[in-house]
Amino acid sequence: MELALATWAALLGIVAALFLLRGRRRGYNPPPGPKPWPIVGNLNLIMGELPHRSMNELSKRYGPLMQLWFGSLPVVVGASAEMAKLFLKTNDAAFADRPRFAVGKYTAYDCSDILWAPLGPYLRQARRICAAELFSAKRLESLEHIRDEEVRVMLQQLRQATGRTVQLGDYLQTMTLGVISRIVLGRKYVVQEEGNSAPPVVTPAEFREMVDEFFVLHGAFNIGDFIPWLDWLDLQGYVARMKRMNARFGRFLEHVLDVHNERRLREGGSFVPKDMVDVLLQLADDTILEVQLSRDNVKAITQDLIIGGTDTTAGTMEWAVSELLKNPKTLAKAMEELNHVIGPDRLVTESDLPRLPYVEALLKETMRLHPPGPMLAPHVAREDTSVDGYDVLAGTVVFINVWGIGRDPALWDAPEEFRPERFLESKIDLRGQDFQLLPFGSGRRMCPGLNTTVNGETSDGQNRRTLELNRRK
Repeated sequence: MELALATWAALLGIVAALFLLRGRRRGYNPPPGPKPWPIVGNLNLIMGELPHRSMNELSKRYGPLMQLWFGSLPVVVGASAEMAKLFLKTNDAAFADRPRFAVGKYTAYDCSDILWAPLGPYLRQARRICAAELFSAKRLESLEHIRDEEVRVMLQQLRQATGRTVQLGDYLQTMTLGVISRIVLGRKYVVQEEGNSAPPVVTPAEFREMVDEFFVLHGAFNIGDFIPWLDWLDLQGYVARMKRMNARFGRFLEHVLDVHNERRLREGGSFVPKDMVDVLLQLADDTILEVQLSRDNVKAITQDLIIGGTDTTAGTMEWAVSELLKNPKTLAKAMEELNHVIGPDRLVTESDLPRLPYVEALLKETMRLHPPGPMLAPHVAREDTSVDGYDVLAGTVVFINVWGIGRDPALWDAPEEFRPERFLESKIDLRGQDFQLLPFGSGRRMCPGLNTTVNGETSDGQNRRTLELNRRK
């Protein structure tokens, strides 16, 4: 009975929507795309494990600006550098919002993190906090010793494993987790620390499981987002998994915030912020903020900082090592540059990086082939907009296929080859102004932690680069 009522309600809703849109569609010129099926639209064409590849193949047939239907939701895919520029720069204001998907609601404290927050005062304030308080050049420089120490710990562990087969990804993730934990949380919460007899709140294996689940859920196409009358059924089980993951991560974050608040109370007037959580909690007490930060807001932003800098960083480095092992000539060139500039007797420091152009080119080439996300997080049209002569209606979801752009033969010679040399004489950088290479996005929704990943300006105007990278495939 309930299912029958839901079906009739859905049919009536569809009929009403068609009447409302009938007048609006006169003279409507949508981008080209495949004909949708009833109810599912074009979901049948992209529901595999690698939807960015499916979309890339469809773009080869329908062009770099393509319209699909995910259930009843119109979706536009930008699959060229020019289309990316039109959405992220030319019409940035019209496409700077996010769709309200289940993953943002259930894993990001009702879309209150930076990734899923709707365009508005809260998002602007959160991004200002990142730029001025969390990712300022002065703060990043002061934390260089942490990055150096954790790299040395990892190298020592790898030396001890000489002669054995190792899972390099585990070592890289442990190292990046150590860096991020100390920078964001003040100490390592997921490993046993010297001088601390208490067991870790979350083991490294449990944390990896949570992070992996986080990325799986963020990459999944939840049918309920596109066919709303099926949402309550949770046919794929994704919403239940989102809630479980959020509960597990939430318990960890609650413990972290409790520890920080205890120190603040204990130290009283002598309290000095030591890490990013301290800064966020202090800002949450600031009554003159444009938008007051709640405890959930602090947890949401902290979660972004932890996850955005851990698995993605380790993944990019793992891809780089994988490509070097498959391309011994490239490895030899990188080693030659390191031996010439650094020598055999010391490790690379961040101040060395401007003198290592081949290593920099190698990292850019890694992110071209293996970007942090094969598609940028979805945007949504805030108003009816004309893009390249086609009509994109308000409410349309927009995907930018950076994986496809990075392999576009119109932009790159031999795009499937790992060839760092292509960047040696190129001025292409990662700051979101060169639309053929967009690992961190561009425009109003560009990654707020960009300064931790690419060359930037320090407080005294000197050029600086860090080895922090972000990636997800």
